[in-house]
Amino acid sequence: MSTFLYWKEEVYTPVIGFIGGCLSDTGPTMPSGFERVILFSILGLGGFLMLFLMYDKSAPSRICPPEPALPGPYSKRPENRCLSKQPEPEKPLLLLWFWPENRRFDFSDCATFFNIDGCHLTDDRSLYNKADGVLIFHKSIKHDLSNLPPSPRPPFQKWIWYHVESPTNTIRIPGLDNLFNLTLSYREDADVPVRWRLTARKSQGEDFMLPKKDKLVCWIVSNKDPATGTEVRDNYYRELAKHIKVELFGKAYARFLKYEDYYSTLSSCKFYLSFENSVHKDYITEKLNGPLAAGTVPVVLGPPRQNYEDFVPGDSFIHINDFPDAKALAEFLLKLDKDDEAYLRYFQWRRNFSAQEHLIQPSQEFIQSICYGCDHVGKHKEYRVVHNLYKWYFV
Repeated sequence: MSTFLYWKEEVYTPVIGFIGGCLSDTGPTMPSGFERVILFSILGLGGFLMLFLMYDKSAPSRICPPEPALPGPYSKRPENRCLSKQPEPEKPLLLLWFWPENRRFDFSDCATFFNIDGCHLTDDRSLYNKADGVLIFHKSIKHDLSNLPPSPRPPFQKWIWYHVESPTNTIRIPGLDNLFNLTLSYREDADVPVRWRLTARKSQGEDFMLPKKDKLVCWIVSNKDPATGTEVRDNYYRELAKHIKVELFGKAYARFLKYEDYYSTLSSCKFYLSFENSVHKDYITEKLNGPLAAGTVPVVLGPPRQNYEDFVPGDSFIHINDFPDAKALAEFLLKLDKDDEAYLRYFQWRRNFSAQEHLIQPSQEFIQSICYGCDHVGKHKEYRVVHNLYKWYFV
């Protein structure tokens, strides 16, 4: 123990003495050879540490590598850039001018249901002058246009005409020509077309498992108002019901179906009457998507077969126009009911495509279209003007 203490004194005392001598009033004293070795060792170590710290600060970060010296097709930017140091581009702002039929939802639903997060959605009209786009629901516009946004429209701003009803159920409001520069509609030639589409599989799916069926033909209908164009489908149904049993659901027939029972009810039917309330080009609604997603064969009444085949395979549905009358259609459905092999051919499309269940709650009715509008504004900067809105829509 005494030896250890002696060694410590021998090493540290000369160094302290030298430093103290250098700082004393009488001036520095010359160190001995042993003291010089210790001193130079300390100074050398301090210099090495200082150089290392200077190099570490100036060296390129391993976490955030530098930009390529000569950017080009063969110089890839590293994927894990220091994103925190690079501000994200500001998302465009889309102002929802009217809540469609006052059916509100959380704007985060766009990311939840459709993975859409390319714009900021708002209903705050005080942000009008900052909005990149304004979504204007046609059915909410007053006849004198007094509730539209301030005119003239800012040059950078997009006014989106938002309407998903068929021409039969569209009120012509005067003064809308040359006012909008984007359209959002069920029409496939709209700037923002809205519909539920099949999704192509990357590889062939497994064999389709047919849901258990205990009903032959079903129809869910809530609207019987002839003013909305329902007369055609109602007349066809009445004639069809003379030859085959049809299970009816919906408030139009005092047999309300709970929303949570919608898909299970559809899947329990062999055939479903996907009858549109009016017949127009591209007017093919969720009435087609529902049975496709549920594992049921839709029997369609709407635009011609060729128009349906623009969106779904021709062997996924039965079109009433393929038969001379309702009686012939009923006979065909009864025949398919007894021929499992022939019936299953209507599901071969599932090897290559899948159908997504659409949103069915009343509060969710307009989520898809508003989110699609947000997605479009976030991705497209093109400018144009819709000169004659009704000439295009009432084809």
